[in-house]
Amino acid sequence: MPFQEKLRYSPPPVEVAGRRVKRYHVTADAAGIDPGVEKAAYAFLPGLLPEPDGTPPATFVVLHRGGDSGAYLNAYSWVWDNVLHCRVAVAGQPALGCPDRDPTHFMLLDRPLIGCVWELPPLLHERDAWVRHMLAPERPALDAYINDTLPDGTTGDHRP
Repeated sequence: MPFQEKLRYSPPPVEVAGRRVKRYHVTADAAGIDPGVEKAAYAFLPGLLPEPDGTPPATFVVLHRGGDSGAYLNAYSWVWDNVLHCRVAVAGQPALGCPDRDPTHFMLLDRPLIGCVWELPPLLHERDAWVRHMLAPERPALDAYINDTLPDGTTGDHRP
């Protein structure tokens, strides 16, 4: 089957383990991410977050429901003021070491992967938003950064 973009949703931010978390959900299903998969992913998220280092505690995540049994949670956290820390969890994907095909059974991915073609589009937006709201102004504006997300659309839509 030829490549097709997927739907991308931006649910409201949440706070997890003392970090403000912007969220992107990616799926081919117009109904969105299954609530059970979403609940399991966010329950696993604290284990993907770095220890505080003095950088404002901000993270963005991409929760992706694959077209097969897989579910993927990519957590990108700002550290050292201008560096992204990335940790990934996977569920239901035996090809990546999962013990079963259950998309709610998340485990830490032990490979140095940062995302697939459907998960990568938010990275450029988030880089630009971090510079715009946290690095360029005289006073960093964490609330402005947290509220600056890509609008709902497809993974092929890159600009607001």
